[in-house]
Formats: sequence, structure tokens, C-alpha cells
Amino acid sequence: MIPRPFEYHRPASLPEALAMLSQYGDDARVLAGGHSLLPMMKLRFASPGHLVDLGRLDELRGIREEAGEIRIGAMTTEHDLIDSALLQQKCPLIVEGARQISDPQVRYLGTIGGDIAHGDPGNDHPALMLALDATFVVAGSGAERTIPADAFFLGTYETALAPGEILREIRIPVPPPGTGYSYAKLKRKTGDFATAATAVVLRLSGGTVSHVRIALTNVAPTSFRATEAEQALQGKTPDAAAIDDAVARAMARCAPSEDLRGDAAYKTAMAGEMTRRALLAAQARTA
Repeated sequence: MIPRPFEYHRPASLPEALAMLSQYGDDARVLAGGHSLLPMMKLRFASPGHLVDLGRLDELRGIREEAGEIRIGAMTTEHDLIDSALLQQKCPLIVEGARQISDPQVRYLGTIGGDIAHGDPGNDHPALMLALDATFVVAGSGAERTIPADAFFLGTYETALAPGEILREIRIPVPPPGTGYSYAKLKRKTGDFATAATAVVLRLSGGTVSHVRIALTNVAPTSFRATEAEQALQGKTPDAAAIDDAVARAMARCAPSEDLRGDAAYKTAMAGEMTRRALLAAQARTA
């Protein structure tokens, strides 16, 4: 199939892009890397009359450290994330996650902001952002606002972005030294979405868990934090019994849809296995 006819716009600044969204209203969609939106347009699952391409907006690109945070422009590509010395040193979980997204050709064009704003439960960055306690800076026709990742992902293809708003920047608290991390992802082949995946951020103090965040990909209508599993580990020694308990609690939160990647029971089991692997890998990296 081919998309319905549409008008293509390439603004030169963020204010110009926001003005276009205001002008065209519900008939406009933002284009970032295009790897999610364009296939949906070809299938006519999405049929915007106007595409507003953010590709010229260099103000939405870049990675820097400021005020104790890592700040990433929404149009920063997956390749740029992987190549960033700052992220490799200060926040390697993002690098590990980005390396597992699709293939090199896609990673040169796909953007972190597009991955987040699309609201697809199969996308990888939502779980990474939940695990890292990220905050999103959103620009609209009025003042900017910030939205914590915990409040951003509302359902399948549904986020807290209001009509006419654009995700401008991602802000992540710099993880302190000794923070363990892992993104364990099961997929059928290179380039595929996850059958199940888990992101973990973990810190230990005196051999017990002082901080843990666990977030899962593609096993529910949206990525989510396994808060019951986190609570079960908090203050505990992360031995086999504690990890078994956390894995069971994470699996209990899963509600995957059945598709060619497997039925609900299989996906739930694989979510448990990815959670176990991510917890063990994160624990090993706290040393």
C-alpha cells in the first residue's frame, strides 16, 4: 500500500515547527527518523495530511552533562548515542540499549526522541528511560513543561504529549559510581523488536540493595516499571532466592499480546528470564 496524499514541511527552527503544528492541528504529525511513522502511513494506520520534518533542527541534537544531569536532544540518533564518550563513561546503559536497536542503517537515522514519543510498547528506549529515572522536556506553543518518564507512557501509542507539543530533550540524573546496569533483550533476529526485554539499574551498599529500578519492554500495552519486584529487592541481599522472588513478581505484572513472536505464556516466561539475566549482569557490574 501507499500513504494517502500529504504535504511535507521542513521547518528551520523549533518555533517554526511548533507554529506549523498549531496551524495544521490534528491533521499534522511530527517526523523524526521516520522508522515508525512511515510504515504506519504506508499501511494507512496513520494518515496525516501534513508531515512536519524535524531533520533540520540542530537545536534538538547533542549530548552534554549539565547540573548533574545528562541532557540529550530528542533528534540525537542511535548512532550518536553509541558513539558518545560521555554516555560510555557516565551512562553506559543507554549505549548498551542503543546497540540492540535494529541494524546500523536504521541507527544512523533513528532518533531517541522518536523512539520515546511514538509510544510503541516494543520500542527499547521507554524501558531504559524508566530504569534511569529520566525526565522529558516538552515544548509547546506556550511554556515548556517537564514530564517524568513514570508519567509519560500511558498505553499503546499513547503518551502524555499534548496536541501540538514536541519532545525537545531527555534529562537523566548522572548515575553515581558503582551503579550496575543491564539491558537484556530477546529477539528472533537482527533488526526485530523484542520478544521480551528488561532494563535494570542497581546499586548495593554493604552487600544489600540500596537502589533498584526494573523496567520491561513489549510484554504489556506499554513499557512499565516492575515496582513490586523492586520493593522485594530493596534492602535485601540479591541472592538466588531474592532474585527468584523479584522475577516472579515481574512476571506477574506482564500482560503480553500474542503474535508471531509467541503466545502469552511464552512471552511472560521470557520476560522472567530477561529480568533474571539483567539483574545478575547489573549485580556483577556494581563491583
